[in-house]
Amino acid sequence: MVLEFKNIEKSFGEKKVLTGVSFKAEGGKAFGLLGRNGAGKTTSIRILMNVFPANNGEVLIDGQPIDYDKIGIGYLPEERGLYPKKKIIEQLKYFAELKGMGSKDAVKSIDYWLERLEMTEYRNKRLDTLSKGNQQKIQLITALAHDPDIVILDEPFSGLDPVNAMLLKDVVKEQISKGKIVLFSSHQMSYIEEFCDSIAILNNGTVALQGDLRDIKRDYPRDRLIVRTENPDAVLAEFGSACTATDNGALIIQLASADEKKSVMTHIIENYDIDEVKVFEPSLNDIFVQYTGDAAKEG
Repeated sequence: MVLEFKNIEKSFGEKKVLTGVSFKAEGGKAFGLLGRNGAGKTTSIRILMNVFPANNGEVLIDGQPIDYDKIGIGYLPEERGLYPKKKIIEQLKYFAELKGMGSKDAVKSIDYWLERLEMTEYRNKRLDTLSKGNQQKIQLITALAHDPDIVILDEPFSGLDPVNAMLLKDVVKEQISKGKIVLFSSHQMSYIEEFCDSIAILNNGTVALQGDLRDIKRDYPRDRLIVRTENPDAVLAEFGSACTATDNGALIIQLASADEKKSVMTHIIENYDIDEVKVFEPSLNDIFVQYTGDAAKEG
């Protein structure tokens, strides 16, 4: 299954929000839709969910317009949308039935997810009695209970402690392994790097960068090394101004050219007690800032 945004345009009055946005997301993989606030991510998601139409362009599944009667979409919004005074089972059942599930199947699926997310004890509690993290898990069940084909996760790890974050990671990996399209929107770049094969970065309503994340990183000049050692001073002394220390204790060595990688790495390994040496690649955070920072906006 392949989801495709094809030359999507959207305006609200005189304000253009999306201009020719195109990207593809494949089933069985996670896709990161990134951008600063106001870049057009939420508008793109709402068009995908058929909340409102695009002015121009198409949203396709396997080359055909989406049939919303056949393609299920699960959405975990950044802003929570559940009812704080209602019992959890009542509103989960209500949302599942809105997505087309029968009453019996809805309860069966909800009980599975309550157990899977370690929330069974809260089944008959009111939502406002739960912690923020547990409310997040209940919201997640509304996105997954009807077994959607496309799962949209907007800041999914917000409010989760490390244990619950690990639990959510396992759930996300399960959804990907089932061949679903999993679309992430997040400012937590470490999670995007962990899960997403491909990304699209929106800036001012257009796609500033898209593609396979590994390929994007490899397109950057491979003329720097990152070195970790218990004796950084000796390495700094040898390489002088070509070597700088980072805040996390690593050293970055700037090579005269990428052709020197092998010889310099061999020299370092043979002459110093090295914990790690590898080619330096920019983080997704570095790439994001490059394509969405003030200079990018001005350009």
